[in-house]
Formats: sequence, structure tokens, C-alpha cells
Amino acid sequence: MKNLFVKFTGDENFSMGRWIADHAVTLLFWVFIILGLLLSEGVTLNWFLTELSNRFYRNAFLIFSLIIPVVAGLGMNFGIVVGAMSGQLAIIAVQYFQLGGITNMSGLASLILTMVIALPISLICGYLTGVLFNKTRGQEMIASLIVGYFGNGIYQFIVLFVIGAIIPVAADHVMVLSGGVGIRMSVDMGLMKYALEDILQLPFAPVMLFGCILFVLYTLWNQFVRKLKPGEKKPPVFRSVAYAVIGAVLAGVFAYHIAVGGSLTKVRQVPVVLVLILVVLAFFIRWIMTTKLGQDFRSCGQNQYIAESNGINVDRTRVIATMISTVLAAWGMIIYLQNIGTLNTYTAHTNIGFFAVAALLVGGASVDKANITQAITGCLLFHSMFILSPEIGSSVFGQAVLGEYFRTFMVYGVIGLSLGLYVWRANKARQLSVDDIQE
Repeated sequence: MKNLFVKFTGDENFSMGRWIADHAVTLLFWVFIILGLLLSEGVTLNWFLTELSNRFYRNAFLIFSLIIPVVAGLGMNFGIVVGAMSGQLAIIAVQYFQLGGITNMSGLASLILTMVIALPISLICGYLTGVLFNKTRGQEMIASLIVGYFGNGIYQFIVLFVIGAIIPVAADHVMVLSGGVGIRMSVDMGLMKYALEDILQLPFAPVMLFGCILFVLYTLWNQFVRKLKPGEKKPPVFRSVAYAVIGAVLAGVFAYHIAVGGSLTKVRQVPVVLVLILVVLAFFIRWIMTTKLGQDFRSCGQNQYIAESNGINVDRTRVIATMISTVLAAWGMIIYLQNIGTLNTYTAHTNIGFFAVAALLVGGASVDKANITQAITGCLLFHSMFILSPEIGSSVFGQAVLGEYFRTFMVYGVIGLSLGLYVWRANKARQLSVDDIQE
């Protein structure tokens, strides 16, 4: 077994105990999901995949927004909630003035206009948050939590008092509370509702078959055809072949269901435009990491003192990383809400930061390491848990509400366990370094 892992990882010093410790959270979720599928009664494969894919489409963008701050050494940016509130303020502005209706815009044009309005708001918020991170160096995650709470207070003050009491609004507007001050609890997304989903939808099974084929071809090309850049190493051959085989098997499964009209053909259709947006964002993050700015992010994340001695403006780089993350969070929140169809003015953003961070950690990321693969894996595993928790509660205990409580426990438990493991590994590495010096 160890030889297989050595071939898969390419690490001749591979340790099973270290690997389990590094992937404890991910393994825990895999066990939970497998048991959940076995224990839950009435959970069909097509229903599960429909729920999971829908959650993935609307949440992945927000999780992707966390990657760049991690690479830049800022840790898990709980402050993306500030970006989410920036997106919500843009939605409120567009919906209040009915900008889409006045200009006879389509739903997509209204969505783009909302993103344009959210851009300067989130840039300002991201800049101020980045400056704060530079003042609280080494305590960025705690600072980001406080920023989220502080930003929520300002946001609540704006939507509950400033709009109407300071900024004049029409007292009889459908979005305004009775009395003419504040925004209603729930705001309909109007033309933006399902704007991305309604453009083009294709059957799930054929899209997944096409995706599996592309994955196999890319894996083989990346291993056997692509030329390496200076200093770059190819992944282990065994791992690439294993991925190609898994992709080929999945392609065969989807092809079989298409041929016989199996359950996978009944999964909800794929919103192609929304998926393409996620693909573009993934390639953007990978591309930016190959640029000078991306190398600066990595340098700051590895060692700020060495980066500064090499002429990198560390403070500026960290602020830019925070601004990019905040803008992506604002756009991700707009995409999330157009998929939901309704903006819950006072509560929609409250758990966004915790859920996105927990999902990324579930995928195998840590405070100082994150990538696209971990974000996708974490999003799928985390939301599988969300889907199965109430079903397990109903099947095992006869009460779905127990599953709801378990969701909350898992969210905070994942964050606590991941951070605890990170500190434990850091202390262990530090102790090993001290022992080496003493010898």
C-alpha cells in the first residue's frame, strides 16, 4: 500500500501517518458522505446530484475568491463577507431604481450592471481591509473576522436607517419598509433572477461525459506531450495514469446512462454560462499565478522578509490580493443571489465567510496553501454534507432537525480542527528545526 502512495505522490519519504494527519478533515467528510448515502432512506442518485450540482454552481465562485489571499500569506479571509455586502448594496441600488426596467435591459445586462456598480464599492472596501491587514500582520484571520462584524454593523445601519432617514427614498416603494425608512427583509431579484441559468441549459449526463473526455485528454497531454517550463516538474506518471483511468471509467458510466436512459439522465440540466464563468475564473487564478504579480503573491506567502529584501513591495502586494478577493466575493455573492432568486437583506451574507472557508478547508487546503482543485473538492464535499445531514437525521433519529444542528457543528468543527492541525504541524516543524540546530 505504501508503495502505491509513493508512486502516486512522487514522494519517496512518504509517511502514511503524516498523510492521514494532513488530510484528516477531507477523509472525515468522505467517511460521513459514504455513510450518509448508505443510511439515508429515499435519497436517490439523481436527486442528490441535482441538489449538489445546484449548490456547486452558486457557491464555487465565492470559494474561489479565497485562494489568492491564502497564497499571499493572508490566511483564510473571513472578510469576504465585506465583499458580499458590497454586492448586496449594488443589488439594492439596481432594484430600487429599477435600472433594468427603465432601460429595457435583459436580465443578463442588469446582472452585469450590478457587477459594475459593485466593483468600486468592493475595491474601496478591499483596499481598507488590506491596509488593516498590514497593520495587524500575523493576526490577519482574527482581523478579517472583526472586519466582517464591523462591516455588517455599517451595512445594517445603511439599509435599516440611512436609506430613508438620510438618503431620501419613495415611502411607497415596494422595497421600502412601512414608514419610509429602511429596506424590507426580502427583496426580489427581478430581471436578474436566474439570469445566467436561463441563457443556455444542456442535459447533465452529456455535459459530464464531455467533461470527463476533456479531463482524460488534458491529463494525458499534460503528462506526455506538454513541454516543461524552466524549473517545472511533471506530476508522477502513476498519478496521471490513475486520474486518466478514473476519468475514463466515469465517462463510461455517463455513456451507459445516456444509452439506457438511466437515473443520471434525470439530473437537473447544467447552466452552461454559469459553468463557463467558473471555468474562466479558475483559469484566471491559474494565469495570474504565472505573472509577476502572482510570483509576488507566492513570495509574500512563503517569507515576507525575504520577499521585501528582493525588492517586492510586500504591503502593496498584500493589499492587491485583498482587493482582488473582495471584488471576487462581491461578484460571487451577486451570482449566488441570482441563483437563489431573492435577497434576504439582513441575513444573506452572515454565514458566507464561514461556509466558504470551511468548504476550502474540507478540500485539503490550509492557512498557507490552497488551489483550484482543493476549492472544487471542498465545495462538493462540504455541500454533500449539507444535503445529507437532515436526511441522516430523519432516517437514523427520526428528526431532521438533528441534522440541521449537525450542520452547524460541522462548519465550526471543520474550521477549528483545520486550524488546530495547522498549528500542530507548524509547532512540530519548528521543534524539528530546533533539534537539527542543537545537533
